[in-house]
Amino acid sequence: MGEISFQDAMQQFLKNSRLKTGVQAVQIEELWEKIMGKTIAKYTEKIQIIGTTLFITSSVAPLKNELLYQKDRIIEMVNEALGEKTIREVVVK
Repeated sequence: MGEISFQDAMQQFLKNSRLKTGVQAVQIEELWEKIMGKTIAKYTEKIQIIGTTLFITSSVAPLKNELLYQKDRIIEMVNEALGEKTIREVVVK
């Protein structure tokens, strides 16, 4: 039996568990400002992952419009930040 690092063991565990989505949601919340910028992060009220869908909540109408236009780009940037193609759809509320 070969040895593996703790990080590799945790990644393997998360890959096979239901905790993965929750961990990814926390990662996205922490990286949201870096991914989207300070202004968008400031006016984003909630970010949530359910299945393969990223839900973004904001009460600022112009921001909601901008996010709607950037759905494909958001999917690409979030998946890149997560290191895998997890998000397939974005819903802006």
